[in-house]
Amino acid sequence: MSATEPRRRWWPRSVRAGAALATASTAAVILFGIGWWVHHDVYRQSTQIAEEQALAQLWSLVDQVNEGVVPVRTSAVPYEVVATGRRSAVAYGGGIVDFGPGTRHVLPAPTGHGSPNFVRLPVNRDYNSGVRGDMAGGTYEVFSADISAQELGGDKAAALGVAADARLRVYVLVLPQTAEEITGTTDRLLLRAGLVSLVLIAAAAYFAVRIALRPVEAIRVLTASVTASDPRERVTVPASGHEITALATTINSTLQRLDNAAAQQRRFVADAAHELRSPLTTLLASLEVALAYPERTDWPAAATTAARQTRRLHALAEDLLLLARLDTRTPTADPESVDLAALASRLTEQYPSTERPLILTCDSTAPACAHGNPGEYERLLRNLVDNAARHAAHRIQITVRNEGDWVVLTVHDDGPGVPAEEAERIFERFVRLDDARSRDHGGTGLGLAIARDLAHRHRGTLTLTPQPFGACFRLRLPRAPAPAGARPARA
Repeated sequence: MSATEPRRRWWPRSVRAGAALATASTAAVILFGIGWWVHHDVYRQSTQIAEEQALAQLWSLVDQVNEGVVPVRTSAVPYEVVATGRRSAVAYGGGIVDFGPGTRHVLPAPTGHGSPNFVRLPVNRDYNSGVRGDMAGGTYEVFSADISAQELGGDKAAALGVAADARLRVYVLVLPQTAEEITGTTDRLLLRAGLVSLVLIAAAAYFAVRIALRPVEAIRVLTASVTASDPRERVTVPASGHEITALATTINSTLQRLDNAAAQQRRFVADAAHELRSPLTTLLASLEVALAYPERTDWPAAATTAARQTRRLHALAEDLLLLARLDTRTPTADPESVDLAALASRLTEQYPSTERPLILTCDSTAPACAHGNPGEYERLLRNLVDNAARHAAHRIQITVRNEGDWVVLTVHDDGPGVPAEEAERIFERFVRLDDARSRDHGGTGLGLAIARDLAHRHRGTLTLTPQPFGACFRLRLPRAPAPAGARPARA
């Protein structure tokens, strides 16, 4: 019996909605990871493009200065050309004009300590910060190149407005705004695309699961109509070959087992009623005749008949109760280590005498132990011996041996034997192969069924072994270690 798993309050009840939510959540995590990677990759590539653009602008400006030409102010990239011995910049453009041209150059003049890689631009109080491209107060990466006025010559230096011994430096700023704008635009596009994708993925998962569960719903509707009185209904197995096919096949197998169990139960009830009716009829008829003709009745004989039928009813009721208990598959409580060799030897010595002279012997040379209930093992072995005693001609042989990890016990009689085609049928309930024998001495037909159920209960097997003559029942059980101080069994 399985308990119902407590449902999470935050999780949808519907499998379709749950699958859609799970799929959307997984997709959200994946899309977030992809978006994070795209964001950083776009920013990196945009920064790389800005640097390449700044370098290209730097070498273009260097070429112009080397020609003695003052670069124009119009430029997509901020730049400034400064020189030693000069307060104002030689040339500027691309936004540097906003920092107060004509007063002092913004970027530092050349020194003998090398050129900086990053510079901080001063704050221009007169600058309108609302204008796009505000760079005042920020720190930026710069590319620079130094030029000697002596190498240019006097005419070119004069054209640039610098002294003949001055040193010039060309600065080009790398603007991060372009990379940030491209990255921001990409992020907004990814966000919109991700939201739309999540909705579409969730919807696709919802409808895909809905379509996939249609056969399951059909199976549910069909199995809901199955009742204990009519378990013959079967579900349709889809021809697609996917998991639903396996589910339908399993359900049909389960329904078939239920149908077989119901049929077996009905047959068992009918057989039990028939077996109970026979002694009850005999008992009732005997008592009614005795009561109708009391003066002619042999009362000791009538009492003997009533006692015999009552004992048979009692034995049948005990067997039915035992079978009902075995059918519940209740595990054996606190299994013990039972010496089957000693049990068989004791049963041989204490077995009651029968109407026909029988020789009952036990052959065992060492303790043969198995885990289980001693009473159930005794009942199993007694049922086998009782069955052999009803069919044996003169002799019954019990053999107990240890064979590797197993204990093997055989009960062999010298009776007429069992036909090969009936080797499994004799273990069914209420089965008697000899219909002509007296029911008073033929048993209830439950002994072998009980014996096999007890063998299975102890993880063993009970089979009929083919023999040239007689019947030989072979019991095979897992072997258990012999208890300390155990004595060899007597043969």
